[in-house]
Amino acid sequence: MTGGAAIAAVGVGGGLAVNAFADEATSDVSSSSGSETCYTLTSETTEGPYYIDADKIRQDVTEDEEGIPLTLTLKVIDADTCKPLRNAAVDIWHCSALGVYSGYESSGNGGGGGGNPPPTGAPTGTPTGEPPTGGPGGGGGGHAEPTDDERYLRGTWKTDKHGYVTFRTVFPGWYQGRCVHIHVKVHVDGTWTDAGYEGGHTCHTGQLFFDEKSVLASAEVAPYSTNAATRTTLDEDTIYPDNGHAGGLLYLKYNKRHIAKGVRAHLTLGVAPDETHDSTDTPPSASASAG
Repeated sequence: MTGGAAIAAVGVGGGLAVNAFADEATSDVSSSSGSETCYTLTSETTEGPYYIDADKIRQDVTEDEEGIPLTLTLKVIDADTCKPLRNAAVDIWHCSALGVYSGYESSGNGGGGGGNPPPTGAPTGTPTGEPPTGGPGGGGGGHAEPTDDERYLRGTWKTDKHGYVTFRTVFPGWYQGRCVHIHVKVHVDGTWTDAGYEGGHTCHTGQLFFDEKSVLASAEVAPYSTNAATRTTLDEDTIYPDNGHAGGLLYLKYNKRHIAKGVRAHLTLGVAPDETHDSTDTPPSASASAG
């Protein structure tokens, strides 16, 4: 993707899903004018070891994975001008309900699930430092080469003329050392071709986070309820910048009594399209510039 690398296409085409969150894009916009930044830049965070350069061009990344249906809508805008970025390539990838990443199934989920006995109460836990390098993680350690050909819960799609992109997936699970999260990248200045997306550069690498109430609700639903991995809360996580929506905390909508019916998540990503933020394996900075 970066530096002229091409993405192989698997079904480019089809209309983008209609977005239901058109008003959110302006909810955090300041009254700044002139040359001042009009929107808070979304925090850059680590890529983590399990990124696979997008070889699945699709909106529905679920495949046959079990879990609570999740519709994720992102709007990508230039944080300086608030103008939407159209035809940008957006990657998402995350673990399964049991904390396993496709392409890295041999790494397991960091100690829980996968046949271990289910927890006896609400999942909780205190992290013991950075995620272990031998299991899934979102922290340091550099990129790990895939160990299998599975690609569930991964995909790339393009933003529409209003900067929106929508994915269909499942609510992520958890693994030892990390809170529940989704990884995201935004690529600009490339070209969409019959082969996929070529050239350009990565202007944003970040993670999307879920509040504790939603995670605790999901933990009561199978197969999440069988995930015995020690869970790190949002406040305990070493990657979350602790700055709310600017740090990737998603807006969520769901039936609080029946979360199993599905969750709708959305967020505006304020990026600097002229900058390159393709990967970092150092702890993120919580400072995001605002107008």
